[in-house]
Amino acid sequence: MNPIYTNITDILFGAKGALLWHGLNETLLMVALSTILGIAIGLPLGMILFACSPKGIRPNRTLFEGLSFFINSARSIPYIILTVLLIPLTRMCIGTSMGTAAAIFPLTLAAILLIARASEEAFLNLPRTFTEIGTSMGATPLRIFLVILLPEALPGLVVQLTTIIINLVGFSAMAGTVGGGGLGDLAVRYGYQRYDTTLMIAIVVVLIALVQIVQSIGNGVARQIRK
Repeated sequence: MNPIYTNITDILFGAKGALLWHGLNETLLMVALSTILGIAIGLPLGMILFACSPKGIRPNRTLFEGLSFFINSARSIPYIILTVLLIPLTRMCIGTSMGTAAAIFPLTLAAILLIARASEEAFLNLPRTFTEIGTSMGATPLRIFLVILLPEALPGLVVQLTTIIINLVGFSAMAGTVGGGGLGDLAVRYGYQRYDTTLMIAIVVVLIALVQIVQSIGNGVARQIRK
């Protein structure tokens, strides 16, 4: 039997297929949890950045420059290096530095940083009149955000979030190089170390399909919100 045909059959229906779907489930879990946690922390952080910026509701130069410096400094570190640097902290918080649970920790930090900066930019791109209207009506900063700014910035935020999720998919694959689980770990341990080209190609195809699905969903949601 043709060895290429045998490999493809094994990937679709055999043991390699089971490994592939297990790796995909781990990747989806890592990306989903890091995205949820990133939104929960990163969006309020972005709101604070905008509020205390020179064009914000409550300008505070010291707080703004401090937060901006921290975010820019952390974002300048390549993700794979950030993951390695966080290993002691990951081990202390999670109990291990290997596996899917450990990979979620640095992935969440990356998501928080990206979402915080993206949400700040989305608010900054809104006309200043929105903030002025809310202020003139005596609304609190939180109410201005929830009632005026957030609904207006939501389409742009969805587009930005779509790009961030795609970045997280790539980051999750890189996490596999340090034993983080998911498709990246599968590619390193089975595809690269065992010279399984067919499995490597299958992993790449799955990652491409995943990115295309995320992009399509994000674009569709953004269009619906704009309507």
